Amino acid sequence: MTLILGIDPGSRITGYGVVLQTARGCDYVASGCIRTGEGELPQRLQIVFRGVAEVIRLHGPVTMGIERVFMARNPDSALKLGQARGAAIVAAAEAGLEVAEYSPTQIKQAVAGTGGASKEQVQLMVMHLLKLTQKPQIDASDALAIALCHAHTRSSLVPHGLGAARRRGGRLRL
Repeated sequence: MTLILGIDPGSRITGYGVVLQTARGCDYVASGCIRTGEGELPQRLQIVFRGVAEVIRLHGPVTMGIERVFMARNPDSALKLGQARGAAIVAAAEAGLEVAEYSPTQIKQAVAGTGGASKEQVQLMVMHLLKLTQKPQIDASDALAIALCHAHTRSSLVPHGLGAARRRGGRLRL
């Protein structure tokens, strides 16, 4: 059994989702959003860092999946997203977690079966896969999708001997 943290980074809202990967699949543990408010960027990044660190402290995951930065229409937004992502990765690294990165297409493909799925389709599949009775907020749903993607990827790598390399400190870009 492995506790997995998924992070959907954002400079205003960072979603998180924690799942327990077992031999029979994944079970929901927790999810939510870290809201940074309207302050200056350095203070918002600090809130992301501290929020992710607190989620890690509370739930004790051993590995984390995070969404890769994609090129947005607005380069300034992409840079802020990258900085929020960095704050979350540093929090995970400080706690000794393995970190894997996934593109939005990989995440959607793993959860909804198509890389072109809408946020609402991903949200419904997350609810179905984790047997949730209520819709999680969209950022939390995206984070749970990232955790599920990471669980599926880990499951497919371990039989090929790649899981042990990751445990020895190797960083695997997916």
